[in-house]
This record gives sequence, C-alpha cells and structure tokens, in this order.
Amino acid sequence: MSEPALTPHVDSLARQRVGVTVQYIKDLSFEVPGAPDIYVTIRDQPRISVKLDVSARPVTRRDASHEVTLTLHVEAISAKAPAGGAVPPPVEFIAELSYAGLFSVDNIPADAVEEALQVECPHILYPFACNILADLTRDANFPPIQLQAVDFVQHWQNRSAQKIPPGPR
Repeated sequence: MSEPALTPHVDSLARQRVGVTVQYIKDLSFEVPGAPDIYVTIRDQPRISVKLDVSARPVTRRDASHEVTLTLHVEAISAKAPAGGAVPPPVEFIAELSYAGLFSVDNIPADAVEEALQVECPHILYPFACNILADLTRDANFPPIQLQAVDFVQHWQNRSAQKIPPGPR
C-alpha cells in the first residue's frame, strides 16, 4: 500500500508536531440483515461500497488538543441478484465504525491546523480502523475486508471545494 502524498505544508509541519494522545472506538455497529439465510446463499465476493468522513473538533480551549473522528460506512451487497431479477441483490452486511483520536497540534501555524487535522490525523487513524473492520468481518464469518488506501489530501481538497463561502444569499 503506497503512502498518499501530503501537501508540502502538512509534510513539513504536521509530521513533526502532530502528537497522538489516545486512539479509541467511538462507535461500532455491524449488521447481517439476512442472517441466517445469507450464509447459505453466499457464493461470490460481494460488491463493497465504502463511505468515508472525517470530522475534527477542539477538546478544550486552553490547549491545542483536538478530537479527530474517522467514520467508515461499509456495505456489502451480494454480487448476484436472486433468480427472476425483480428483487434487488441482498445486503450481506453493513459495518459502521467511528474511530477517533485525540491529537495535539502544538506549534502549528493557524493556517495549517485544519489541513493537519483533516489530512495527517486521519492518515494516522486509517490503518487501525481498517484492521478493526477486517477483524470484525472475519469474526462474523465473512472474508475479511481489505480497504484500499485513501488519499486524504484529495479527500480534504474535495470537501474544501464544496464549502460555500459565507456571505449574503
């Protein structure tokens, strides 16, 4: 798995000054809507849909601690539709994980804090979240899901581009 490129600002500042205080599961849900029947009918690798979100908030006003939460919503849908085609393929499982960490962003210039929180911090959390989801799916008797690398720089830039600037409407 290759490392996504960081912007020069984050690469030069955040890698040196972003400190992880603690990482933790904030919320975890796993559903197998069609159990037990789904275990009898599974034949092929399911189609996997992944939605990802990153949020950050300051923990206290007196220091530079922030909670960064990486939320992953994974849905596995059977690769084959039931005979007849009138019914959509069954959902094999739905996994939702909010994995968070407390990060210290001391000595990072104010104009680089958002970028550090939205790029570097989730980049640190992501491998741990992937391991949790792989273990969870394996423990539920499905093949462990192997999520692809995420370019958090691109994710942050896409989200930033969608923001509507403040002003009269």
